[in-house]
Amino acid sequence: MVWAIMSDGKAMPTKSAEIPTSKERRAAGQARRKAVKRQQHALWDAKLRKHDPLKLMAASMKGRVPELVPIKYERMTASPFGYFRGAVPVMAADLSLLRNTGILNQICGDAHVRNLGAYAAPDGRLVFDINDFDETVRAPFEWDLKRLATSLILAAREAGDRDAAARSAVEAFLACYHLWVRKFAEMPVLEVARYQVHRLMKTEPVDGVLRKAERATPLHTLESLTVAAGGSRKFKENKPILWRLSDTEARPVLDSLVQYRRSLLPERQHMLDQYRAVDVCFKVVGTGSVGTRDYCVYMQGNGTDDPLFLQIKEEPGSAYLPYVKRAAKVHCGRAVAEGQRKMQMQSDPLLGWTSVEGRQYLVRQLNDHKASIEVTDLKGAGLTAYAELCGELLARGHARSGDVQMIAGYIGGGGGFVQAVEKFAVAYAQQMEKDWESLKKARAVKTKAAKKAAR
Repeated sequence: MVWAIMSDGKAMPTKSAEIPTSKERRAAGQARRKAVKRQQHALWDAKLRKHDPLKLMAASMKGRVPELVPIKYERMTASPFGYFRGAVPVMAADLSLLRNTGILNQICGDAHVRNLGAYAAPDGRLVFDINDFDETVRAPFEWDLKRLATSLILAAREAGDRDAAARSAVEAFLACYHLWVRKFAEMPVLEVARYQVHRLMKTEPVDGVLRKAERATPLHTLESLTVAAGGSRKFKENKPILWRLSDTEARPVLDSLVQYRRSLLPERQHMLDQYRAVDVCFKVVGTGSVGTRDYCVYMQGNGTDDPLFLQIKEEPGSAYLPYVKRAAKVHCGRAVAEGQRKMQMQSDPLLGWTSVEGRQYLVRQLNDHKASIEVTDLKGAGLTAYAELCGELLARGHARSGDVQMIAGYIGGGGGFVQAVEKFAVAYAQQMEKDWESLKKARAVKTKAAKKAAR
């Protein structure tokens, strides 16, 4: 008789034969090929759609700050890659139409080339990893692969790379993912949990990001986001991207820090207790998140040279939620924080969650995106090197948060799966370009009608 820890946290006595071995789990993954052959992952056909992408995007804007919605559309119409970044609701709906492996995993949900970046680990060292989990959810593992592969095609085109180079980068990404899935499947569990990527400085685009991150300190943020005000500092306004809140507007945000504190570990509560809030602002961030409520609290610890910037970011819920099974309703901010902790080797020590006036929020130290990859960095040899790193990091995230044995069993030798997902990425990138054109036309018509009505 042995004891097994169940998913609800309880320990249950059971026979050892009832706990699947790694070999049995790998065989179970291999058996999933009967449900969906690896070659079937190449499929994309717009005729499968039962939805209008433009209507899906419009529906996703409900509940957002109306004045900010045009900013999101402006960023999405800037380029096909910009559209792709903001169109997670469209891709989530599209992926749900395709047959999937049924191998459920914690996924990032918004895996794309600019969703990796550098940030400070709890010990102060710089870490490079997936760093945005607004869309994280438990879903088929291949959904992350298809989204990141498509992003490589679109980002490469925006950077001016040839399609042959883009496809080679996708192959490198998928081959590296497969290689590391197989390696992680052979490692002891604890080694997988603490595995670190050691070749970051050898990957040209990442080396530049880490150098930028070294300069993106809290004091640098203090200089870039605040101005002197008497004997202290306050946020400097840059409407419509950033503006200060009045005392009345700031009160519910500051009150929410009480609930946020309870989401932290005791020793981190003590860290927070040594800071006091000085100023609060509203800040527009990202592409997909534009229109959601995003606050930043400027705090001071041991004087003005000890700033802390907390981002309180609204989490309306993953765009994938309508298409996956959920065990129970969970606070959306908490779901993001816990999904992030599962996939990242080291997470922000002040990562937590709270609620403000009935809405749910994630709380973390402000990452002002000073240390993320620019699309212009992804050109030539740097594109392939970066794609390989993406494969390794995503494999690690999936291995930490799911059953890597099943994934390894399903992919098998890898060749057929890699080729199929590459074909999907090329076809879906073309679909995104078509959708982008449709959005541009629709926005132009709306703008023209608005101007006519204003005369």
